[in-house]
Amino acid sequence: MAMVKQETVQGFQGLPALRQIGLMIGLAASVALGVAVVLWSQKPNYTVLYAGLSNKDAGQVVDALKKTGIEFEIDQNTGAVMVASNRVRDARMELARDGLPEGNAMGFEMLQKDQGFGTSQFIETARYQRALEGELGRTISTLRNIDSARVHLAIPKRSVFLRDRAKPTASVMVDLYSGRSLDEEQVAAIVHLVSSSVPYLEAEKVTIVDQKGNLLSNGSTNKGMAPSSSQFSYNRKLETTYTQRIRDLLEPIVGPGRVRATVNADLDFTVTERTRESYNPDLPALRSEQVSEDISNARSSGEASGIPGALSNQPAEQPTLVDPNVSADSTETSSMSGNRSKRSVRNYELDKTISHTKLATGSIRRLSIAVVIDNKQELDENDELVSKPWSDDEIKRFSDLVKESVGFNVRRGDTVNIINASFVAPAEPEPIPELSLMEQPWIWDVAKQAAGALGLLIVVFGVLKPVMRSLAEKGVQVGQQQAALAAAGEAGAEGQDQLSLSGAGAPQLSAPRQSNYEQTLETAKSVVNDDPKRVAQVVKNWVGEDG
Repeated sequence: MAMVKQETVQGFQGLPALRQIGLMIGLAASVALGVAVVLWSQKPNYTVLYAGLSNKDAGQVVDALKKTGIEFEIDQNTGAVMVASNRVRDARMELARDGLPEGNAMGFEMLQKDQGFGTSQFIETARYQRALEGELGRTISTLRNIDSARVHLAIPKRSVFLRDRAKPTASVMVDLYSGRSLDEEQVAAIVHLVSSSVPYLEAEKVTIVDQKGNLLSNGSTNKGMAPSSSQFSYNRKLETTYTQRIRDLLEPIVGPGRVRATVNADLDFTVTERTRESYNPDLPALRSEQVSEDISNARSSGEASGIPGALSNQPAEQPTLVDPNVSADSTETSSMSGNRSKRSVRNYELDKTISHTKLATGSIRRLSIAVVIDNKQELDENDELVSKPWSDDEIKRFSDLVKESVGFNVRRGDTVNIINASFVAPAEPEPIPELSLMEQPWIWDVAKQAAGALGLLIVVFGVLKPVMRSLAEKGVQVGQQQAALAAAGEAGAEGQDQLSLSGAGAPQLSAPRQSNYEQTLETAKSVVNDDPKRVAQVVKNWVGEDG
């Protein structure tokens, strides 16, 4: 290796200045190209982490990625933040731990900011409402099918007069992911979430719209159709429950996957209220009693009577004496000998019962059940598995089991139909086609590294190696020429006929005519020792001719 380097250096020294500069530039460019190819092959493929971020969110995301040490790039055209494809999940988990990206909506953290001096009550109310809208938007955005959401609240000013009090309303705009939608239960959940978060907000006053302008909420116009969704859901759940009961009961006997059952339930969702008032004549009860009694007897009572005047107000001339020997009955009789009236009013009430009954909705009117059972599998005389139909007794037994499992009622008109048939074996599903080699996610990284390695080999073996070989061969040739020159110089010292001067005074060394290499070498050495300046001039002329 040392010999090759020495010969290469000698080759550089034996080349003209311009040619040396060109070779140096070519080698430097080749080395730079090889290094660039290697770096390009080792550079990872970048995938979009977040797109469409605001400047504030993009800055926070970039700062967080710098702290975590994750390499990233920013697309100059779209402004999207990109990271290596194998670090996308790690980057999102790290950013989610820091609560990034926050989005444009702000919640109650707005109230933590400095409000400033002299903030009016109107500004405080507006900030609170904006914070409440931001919090609701954040909560709705956490649903699986929703990318982002905005909430607008219309809260009127409260009035002390009930007649002038207006109810608040709300509007929700949801941005759904591509290819996804919200079902009625999810829309109802959003409606009740918003209505429960705002005081005095009714569910009918919440409107939900998607990014395409479709009205998702039913609203007050379809109030009559509102219960239909829950009724349909209840009907399907009841049918599914009965169907699962039949399968759980028959599959252990028939075999898994050999029973197909369908239940059609006719439900009554009519709301009925009854009020009944009944009387029992055998149980009369005294409700009220009123007794009035009037007694008029002036003599016995000693009170004034007669025509008003002086005589009527004077006492009797002969007062009545009570004889203690006379009994009390005779005294009472004598005292009650005047006018007397007694009235009694009694009101009787019959036993009365008032009952108010509200019948439950969703009662079963009729059940229609259809069951299909596959043939049974048995071994024949040759120990081969064959399919045989079930007997009538077995079908009757299955029918009784089905009736018991669903609460069969003849009065309602329920029907059960069980048939036996041979199931058609389903076709084997085709295997999922494997991804082609070009669709594999790792193929591009391997291809990139292979291209880099190939480019590096081309630079090394196509550029560097030929140049180094050429320089090495040139160094060997220069060494041989120097040796031949030294031999020619020694030969000129012995025989002056081989060295002649030109008209310009430049020495020229003629080729030796002897075929003996040693004699020629000795002649060259002697010429170099005798006149080195002329030999140097001859070598310079040779180099100039080669250039």
